[in-house]
Amino acid sequence: MAKPWATLGVDLHVEPTGPGLRRGLTDALREAVRSGRLAPGTRLPSSRTLAADLGIARNTVADAYADLVAEGWLTARQGSGTRVGDRTVVPPSGAAPRPRRETGPAYDLCPGNPDLASFPRTEWLKAARRALAVAPNDALGYGDPRGRPELRTALAGYLSRARGVRADPERIVVCSGFGHGLRLLGRVLRARGVRTAGVESYGLDLHWNLLTDTGLRTAVLPFDELGTDPAGLADTDAGAVLLTPAHQFPMGVPLHRDRRAAVVDWARRSGGLVLEDDYDGEFRYDRRQPVGALQGLDPDRVVYLGTASKSLAPGLRLAWMVLPPDLAEEAARAKGDSDTCGALDQLTLAEFLTSGAYDRHVRSARLRYRRRRDALVAALTARAAPRSAVRATGIAAGLHAVLQLPPGTEQSVVQGAAWQGLALHGLTRYRHPDATGDAPDALVVGYGTPPDHAWSGALDALCAVLPG
Repeated sequence: MAKPWATLGVDLHVEPTGPGLRRGLTDALREAVRSGRLAPGTRLPSSRTLAADLGIARNTVADAYADLVAEGWLTARQGSGTRVGDRTVVPPSGAAPRPRRETGPAYDLCPGNPDLASFPRTEWLKAARRALAVAPNDALGYGDPRGRPELRTALAGYLSRARGVRADPERIVVCSGFGHGLRLLGRVLRARGVRTAGVESYGLDLHWNLLTDTGLRTAVLPFDELGTDPAGLADTDAGAVLLTPAHQFPMGVPLHRDRRAAVVDWARRSGGLVLEDDYDGEFRYDRRQPVGALQGLDPDRVVYLGTASKSLAPGLRLAWMVLPPDLAEEAARAKGDSDTCGALDQLTLAEFLTSGAYDRHVRSARLRYRRRRDALVAALTARAAPRSAVRATGIAAGLHAVLQLPPGTEQSVVQGAAWQGLALHGLTRYRHPDATGDAPDALVVGYGTPPDHAWSGALDALCAVLPG
């Protein structure tokens, strides 16, 4: 029968070498610290536990620890145990030097992230505790590839209420981020015989590449002040089209209502599918209610894709698809039994939604981001606009704004910003290589990214690099 202390403490992999157990153990521990395998501050097992693990006398371990404490490799304090001391680590001979850690920019205005410092940690922790307390045992198993039923039920209710999505839990598939869902859809479409997907002239190359990686070609659709023009689909063999209709990324305009109807009509006539990326549809500041999801016009021809990456944090890796019934089955099969998302985070988000904490967080975030956008527009008016052609375009929505620049200045502004420690993207970065027509010079400014305490400094830095 195992002794009680043999099941306690922390694990440590060490192999005593050399003459004598005490010297061999001392040399092995010293080398583990010297090489960096045991980092400063690492807590070591008690002498009783390590002796039991190694099958040697406790005094041998205690003496080895005492030797290394005397040499300064370890520290021992009452109530804190034995820990690795803070000494310079000497890399083993022949080891490659560690790369120098690069210093990040002073301010980050790249789009794509919310204010991570405002993540609702306290409320999320409360929701996690409540969810775990009532979670059935089977929630800790591999689970349904569609996702936990608690989350799919909560999402169906929320999306119907807040985004006008005609949702049913059986038609929802939970994914590990938007890209995961898009990859699944690409595989399903390819298996259905689709060869081409329409895409917008501006967007993320990551998404275009995900589609091409599944074997689909991409056909670029024209873009103007009314948004993406679906009329271009008639000249292609596209069986699907990927759109950001509520707030085009990155141009910042909503898809005109006539074009919303036109793209749904195309899907009905051709048997195609519209893939609706509703990445920040909850954040619109120029009206009481955001524009509803395109999916509400025809749930059998529009696949709705949403995500917690902008409303909460991308690190959660939680997104969802609302699909037509037959496509939901195919997507679940493509996902497979082993390709599931973390059950505990799913249960926590379900609790967060049903308790009302998600609504409260979104409302608070909406106010924060609206104030930042207003401050950006006011700063441009006060400091930049009187002296230049710089102005914000697009609707008041989302976590980014497009700043129109004088012709021929985009590259120099982005480069100048980098020299000043300001991370900033130009519009050219988001233009599809096959897009036609003239591309305007502009910046895509992510005003959601900086934490509150850094926003005014980031705004000052931005105005300083704008052309005068």
